[in-house]
Amino acid sequence: MTQDQVLQVFRDTGALLEGHFILRSGLHSRQFFQCALALQQMPAVEKLGAALAAKVKPLGAVTVVAPAMGGLVIGQEVARQLGVRFIFVEKEEGKLVLRRGFKIAAGEKILVVEDVVTKGGRVQETLDIVRAHAGNVAAVATIVDRSNGTVNFGVPFQSLIALKVEAFEADKLPPDLAKTPAVKPGSK
Repeated sequence: MTQDQVLQVFRDTGALLEGHFILRSGLHSRQFFQCALALQQMPAVEKLGAALAAKVKPLGAVTVVAPAMGGLVIGQEVARQLGVRFIFVEKEEGKLVLRRGFKIAAGEKILVVEDVVTKGGRVQETLDIVRAHAGNVAAVATIVDRSNGTVNFGVPFQSLIALKVEAFEADKLPPDLAKTPAVKPGSK
């Protein structure tokens, strides 16, 4: 899929929102990718998952790990498309942890999948968990990279969309955005 085709999936499903948004990272933006709206449609999940899986297949991961909630649907679909195991990390007392009896073997080749990356905090937490269990991170893959090229996970990083989306600190909003009420659509 081309970047334009991926963006069209977001437009067609109403998942590309315009306005004033507070991102999970704490930054403010005029655009918000509400992946859950796109990923509620199984044909969209299948298309996006196949496109992401094709980008990372040569890396030979045997397990996909995704941070809950955002990475669950796309992570599971990428794992299905690759024919590999899928597990996830989830919040416990404010931190991501590996639970539910999931295990990572020493040296196990892992692909971390997330829906959207801005600052990469949840991805980094996931990488830290994989490494703490002696897993070998092959790559990170995401549908939307809105980091403007600022994240570096120290492993290959693949995305379907890499956009230079404006994002602002709360105390450095442009006047037009400051006049617009902010919403936090994330995972409320």
